[in-house]
Amino acid sequence: MSNSNTTTKKNRGLDVRRMVFTALMAALSVVLSELLSFKVPIMPSFISFDFSDIPAVLAALTMGPVSGVAVCLVKNLEGLFTTMTGGVGELSNFVLSACLVLPIGFVAKKSHRYSVVILGCIAGAVLSGLVSVASNYFIVYPVYTAIMPMETIIGMYKAILPSVDSLLECLVIFNMPFTMVKGLIAALLTVPLYKRLKLVFNRQVTGG
Repeated sequence: MSNSNTTTKKNRGLDVRRMVFTALMAALSVVLSELLSFKVPIMPSFISFDFSDIPAVLAALTMGPVSGVAVCLVKNLEGLFTTMTGGVGELSNFVLSACLVLPIGFVAKKSHRYSVVILGCIAGAVLSGLVSVASNYFIVYPVYTAIMPMETIIGMYKAILPSVDSLLECLVIFNMPFTMVKGLIAALLTVPLYKRLKLVFNRQVTGG
């Protein structure tokens, strides 16, 4: 009975730490999305680069994929209060961020070898980039045309690269690599933090 009580207390303690850490990472993600967001010259002006995925990746690595997705959700729900895209941008950001953190969280849950974790980061970035093409083509941009005509959207891409002619071509040439690089930067910047925090969360990681 004593062993059972000890295990129960440990599980409750872990649940509390998971909830507190997830909440802290969600708050940090919101701050980063508002304070460290900037335009990239090689992308249309309605697309920004930020570091708000770093807390979500860290939550996924230390607390599991559900915590990572929860951070993504909270950040984008908060963004709805100040949105200028009618929620379309927040929907896109949530989908792509979730695609980034889910593989990372699942991989880290199975193996804590750093080489494996980095492979998970790469897999998440690639998945996020691939999904960005489908989600933007079939969902986000069609909805976005209620705010801005499709001709205007493609015209913003053509101003950067005149040879592009279709939305799909724009997404493959611009959005997909941008999303992959953004995810990779966030993930790889997070790994050193994970290396330090793993002991706090009783992660038994072997070198790799």
